[in-house]
Amino acid sequence: MSSIRPWRDIARRKSRQIMVGNVPVGGDAPVSVQTMTNTLTSDPVATIDQIRRCEEAGVDIIRVSCPDEESTKALKQIVRAARVPIVADIHFHYKRALEAADAGAACLRINPGNIGSNDRVREVVQAAKANGCAIRIGVNAGSLEKDLLEKYGEPCPEALVESALDHIKLLQDHDFHEYKVAVKASDVFLAVAAYQGLADAVDCPLHLGITEAGGLIGGTVKSAIGIGNLLWAGIGDTIRVSLSAEPEEEVRVGYEILKSLGIRSRGVRVVSCPSCARQGFDVIRTVQALEERLQHIHTPLSLSVLGCVVNGPGEARETDIGVTGGGNGKHMVYLSGVTDHHVQDPDLIEHIVKLVEAKAAEIEAATSDAGVVAGGAGH
Repeated sequence: MSSIRPWRDIARRKSRQIMVGNVPVGGDAPVSVQTMTNTLTSDPVATIDQIRRCEEAGVDIIRVSCPDEESTKALKQIVRAARVPIVADIHFHYKRALEAADAGAACLRINPGNIGSNDRVREVVQAAKANGCAIRIGVNAGSLEKDLLEKYGEPCPEALVESALDHIKLLQDHDFHEYKVAVKASDVFLAVAAYQGLADAVDCPLHLGITEAGGLIGGTVKSAIGIGNLLWAGIGDTIRVSLSAEPEEEVRVGYEILKSLGIRSRGVRVVSCPSCARQGFDVIRTVQALEERLQHIHTPLSLSVLGCVVNGPGEARETDIGVTGGGNGKHMVYLSGVTDHHVQDPDLIEHIVKLVEAKAAEIEAATSDAGVVAGGAGH
């Protein structure tokens, strides 16, 4: 069937699906959002607290670093407490991978070529198979193998893809196929080109990211350009936005990228103007306050906040709830695109929060009613 708006369609790359714990990655599964804790993994209380905040933000998968034995010992408690699958980040010491698999990690982030002999690779694969673990191969432009740097002269897309294929072969040689792959770089052009090359070369799920992207604003922009470019082209099955910011911010940015492309919806999508001298209320401060106050809403719905009547009514027609600035501190509220009532300036934020909460509850009730009807239809 042809799409009503073909210019919005994304033709997703066909990949096979793997399971990371109970989260499907690849195939027709939703693109999942990941982040990584920055607490000491050896401190399970602090790590679990941070995981909780990320879960509240909607994270699907969380990675924790396991650099030492204290960390893999704490991992068992962390895995038990987490509501989402945990990926153990392992770099050079294969024993940490064995310990993490036994501790209940859903996935090991490890480059098999970095851990030494073929026997060690076999041990890690056996531990992964025995514990139902996936493996994530993580190639990074900043830590390419010496022979590839010598061959290509510098990190380039071909070098990243060759590195990934070398690591993949080590797993396939041991009949292990539950893997996903990342080819990250801090250079957006390099990362995008490497992912495009890898997408053509393999059928496994791809984990997208622009590594060392920067702080909240700079890193968000770089990630949105790189990850967004690839997702728009249909490439990518799970994403991690790497920011020098708290992990829950990475999750929020990840969802905003997915929401912008219509790939996934979660929470309130705010349509708001940059504001100008025509504004009937302080748009910038109002939007900041509303975004903060509405973080607890997980139901997908749309809210337009516009300062005046130039674009306000048009945008409000397209959103679930809208507010348009008027004169004398009296603003028009739209419900389901239709003018409904006015609100006074001092009550604006509180009033909109209550309307959004009520609309979210109404949508949830309708969804659960539809589920009951569908569930009962076969009886």
